[in-house]
Amino acid sequence: MTAVPLTDLAALARNRARATRAPALFLHQSARDEVEDRLSMVNRQFTNPAIVTPFPEIWQDVLPGVKIVADTDVLALDEGAHDLVIHALALHWANDPVGQLIQCRHALRPDGLHLSVAFGGQTLHQLRSALAQAESTVTGGLSPRVAPMAEIRDLGALLQRAGFALPVADSLPLTVSYATPLHLMQDLRAMGEGNALNGRLRGFTRRDVIAEAARIYVETWGAPDGRIPATFEMIFLTGWAAHDSQPKPLRPGSAAHRLADALGTDETPLKD
Repeated sequence: MTAVPLTDLAALARNRARATRAPALFLHQSARDEVEDRLSMVNRQFTNPAIVTPFPEIWQDVLPGVKIVADTDVLALDEGAHDLVIHALALHWANDPVGQLIQCRHALRPDGLHLSVAFGGQTLHQLRSALAQAESTVTGGLSPRVAPMAEIRDLGALLQRAGFALPVADSLPLTVSYATPLHLMQDLRAMGEGNALNGRLRGFTRRDVIAEAARIYVETWGAPDGRIPATFEMIFLTGWAAHDSQPKPLRPGSAAHRLADALGTDETPLKD
């Protein structure tokens, strides 16, 4: 039995094409600015960078000579061709996120740097909760509406599974204010982040479901001024292609000095 892919790639392409007509890509711009800040702190000049992104217009000027690659299932990256590979806000739609990271690692030279920016599990938690409550109340059922997004520990584990050395994951939460939940939904469409899940309901969402979701959203999270917050959590994943020059953990039991001596304290043995 063949598993059904999580993402309907044709629907995703349509959503992104519609988004280019009147785009709202401020999250990609924020991710780009943060990536530039992080790269400025790396003591290295990158000469053959590549960026995986669905929106090349945001990223094409980040680094000189950068190769822009679409986030297809098979990435157009040559093995060992790059000293930097960035995967930019597209992992949540990947049918095989580990496979995406493995392809990025294979594209790196030894001691090359990989940096992924991915939406984390707190992203749109208000909207997901409101939609789930509304649909359950109005129709008595639930359907997939927002792409699943992993927690930071799970995303960090993906780096290890993909074979990166010195893996690090950290989170950058952003809160955006909207006049109403409908304005948020309009912005999501303008980001190309409409529902592209294979398991989604075909056809339009019932108006009474949307109205109930908006009511729950405002009632639960609305601010005194009437506006509503929307959380977007960006997870930054950093890893390196293995190289002999990189620091490696010592073998357990190989320490030459006691930690208690270094700290100038007494060691208290644990009871059995």
